[in-house]
Amino acid sequence: MTVITPRLTLERKLLGECDLIIALDEVGRGALAGPVAVGATLMDAKGARRRVPEGLRDSKLVPERRRPEVAARAAAWVQASAVGWATAGEVDEVGIMRALGLAASRAVSAVVAQGATVENALILLDGNHDYVSRVHPAPLNVRPVVKADRDCASVSAASVIAKVARDGYMAELHEDHRDYQWDRNKGYASPEHREAIRSFGLSPFHRSSWAIADAPTLF
Repeated sequence: MTVITPRLTLERKLLGECDLIIALDEVGRGALAGPVAVGATLMDAKGARRRVPEGLRDSKLVPERRRPEVAARAAAWVQASAVGWATAGEVDEVGIMRALGLAASRAVSAVVAQGATVENALILLDGNHDYVSRVHPAPLNVRPVVKADRDCASVSAASVIAKVARDGYMAELHEDHRDYQWDRNKGYASPEHREAIRSFGLSPFHRSSWAIADAPTLF
């Protein structure tokens, strides 16, 4: 399999039209338990001239044991970064897409709290659907790009930062809910996870509105 190295080609082009890019990517959309998380990274024209960190890829393409060091390099490389969250309860209450919007909005707000402004910023969002504009309290200029987590280094950075943060959170939850093996499956529908649900029922961290027991394996 050919692994595509993310570049800054699109970011450099877009930064001719705006002052800042806030890149977003989500993790945890298909999990049965735990929150959804959206990583955000901030990049300006000066930052876009810096070399992409070694090993940076979409988080799914980075070996698990290497993700923490890659995430640390990514966070040091960008001008600011943050992770926004939406709980399993919020997923149940408002649905997965609006929950993603809430998490993304919170990630953007966290970057703004570090000194960014959104007035002349472009939100570079992985995927083909803008799930953040309807949720965020201020107008946003959002550009969804399919495979941005693979091709755009700023989005790859957001992806790996969010993945490491969410995996760490699921490992913490595992300490009090060991039957579900969240330290291994991170809340996704592994066979062992589904069997534990059948045996022990749902925890407060499961997305109870989903047809969980017979859900297909999603990773």
